[in-house]
Amino acid sequence: METIVLKVGSAVLTQDEELAITRLQNLVDFIIKLKTRYNVILVSSGAVAAGFTLLQLDKSIISNKQALASIGQPLLLDTYRKKFNKHNVICSQVLLEASIFNDMQRLKHAKDAINTLLQNNVVPIINENDVTAVAELVFGDNDQLSAHIAFHFDSSLLVILTDIDGYYDDNPHTNVNAILQKEISTISKEELEASHTSNTQFATGGIVTKLKAADFLMKKNKKMFLTSGFDLSHAYNYLIEDNYTKGTIFKANNE
Repeated sequence: METIVLKVGSAVLTQDEELAITRLQNLVDFIIKLKTRYNVILVSSGAVAAGFTLLQLDKSIISNKQALASIGQPLLLDTYRKKFNKHNVICSQVLLEASIFNDMQRLKHAKDAINTLLQNNVVPIINENDVTAVAELVFGDNDQLSAHIAFHFDSSLLVILTDIDGYYDDNPHTNVNAILQKEISTISKEELEASHTSNTQFATGGIVTKLKAADFLMKKNKKMFLTSGFDLSHAYNYLIEDNYTKGTIFKANNE
């Protein structure tokens, strides 16, 4: 069965400094539908936001952010577990650090574990290990982490679910005339080096980190699909119905 990586960000999973439980349930229900056709690896943000619901620390301080991640990670996973239990599906937690992708032995162990989980119908839920990671050796955002997972774990596609429904020629939050780009095959240096802008206090990336993820994959002849995590019908149409309705497909010209 084909494997895909699904990445969902804090902008989708949180609302008003709380976990957006309804959207999280919708995501789990969507994954169950995807599992009829794909093996699904989920890369999920939201640990810091979940931790903040129990302890309101200033997350701009690194040690506070690490503490919030430590508190929030089990809470987030327990929430996922309860939602997947409704479908009699097991989920698991996998915490990775960026350095693993430069260590072939550790990477092989991680791949073997992930493959074992998938073979047993388990949904692996991956996040960066924010609590103990060294600042200089982290991705810092789950967009680029998910791109490396998609490549190294032999996925055919990375799907990023976010608070916009694709990549526009301008910021759709500020320009109502911005035009959605259906397909992208090259990303300019200027786009990759633009300032990071995230739309929620718990998000760590913004569109630039998504473009970096897409650029990484396109250079390796892998595809990425960027679409809305609020309206999952576009992802459903593309992944289940083989019908593009909205979103941006990133793929190299020779892909």
